[in-house]
Order: sequence, then structure tokens, then C-alpha cells
Amino acid sequence: MRMRIALFEPEIPGNVGAVLRLGANLGAGVDLIEPLGFTWNDKRVRRAAMDYIDHVEFTRHAGFEAFRETIGGARLVLFTTRATANAYEFAYRPDDVLLFGKESAGMPLEIADICDAKVRLPIRAEVRSMNLATAAALALGEALRQVGALPG
Repeated sequence: MRMRIALFEPEIPGNVGAVLRLGANLGAGVDLIEPLGFTWNDKRVRRAAMDYIDHVEFTRHAGFEAFRETIGGARLVLFTTRATANAYEFAYRPDDVLLFGKESAGMPLEIADICDAKVRLPIRAEVRSMNLATAAALALGEALRQVGALPG
């Protein structure tokens, strides 16, 4: 199994499209955990993902438990502003699943508690958080760099 990005109940089609494009470019699969905050046939997803959507393996899951059943022994690495561990000091594995919460509310505590690791992308103290797609790009880039899996 290769590294994947999982989005928990994403709400903004442009973010989903950008993450699909990211997955296509860097060779990571994408898991979308429903419910989505928009109608899937929304043109904005395809506009953001462009023709890259045809070059990424992505799966829509009916909910968190349905998603969890598909990851086998892979670690769930949650990216959250509530974590204290630095995402750049964390040791990634090639089959990790990088998990991100919904844009408006993050990750429910009951799901955060069952994740194998929780890490935080360092940001300045006077700001609250990053855009979801930007955070996913930073996270995936670092994780793939560490495991030697960046595309040539």
C-alpha cells in the first residue's frame, strides 16, 4: 500500500479538487470520507482538479468506519492544530494515511482519539490554521521526502 491522503467530510469542492490534483502529481491516493459538504457532481471539483482527476486513484467512503475498514494495518496520521508533535520531526512510513479534518470544525475528538499519531504543521501563533489543500501539500511533500518516494 502506498501513502494516501484522507479528507474527513470535506466541505469545499475547490479544496477537494486541489487535493486530487496533488495526489495525481505526487502519486498518492486520496480517500474522501462522506458526507461531503457539496454535491459531488459539482463542476467546481472538476475545475480545480482539471484533467488530473483521471490520473489519481481516489475512493469515496460512506463514512469513517467504512473508510477505516479499507486501510488494513496502515497508520492513521492526523494533522491537527491541537497536536503538539511537529509534522517535520515525525517519522513517516511509506504506507501512512495522512488524515485531515473538515474545514469548518476539524476532526471530532472521538475520531482523533483513535488515530495512531497526531501532528501539527508549525504556523505562527497569531494565525489559526492553514487552508486544507495547502496543509495537505506540505504534509504529503514532507512525508514522501522522508520515505524517499517523491517522484523523479
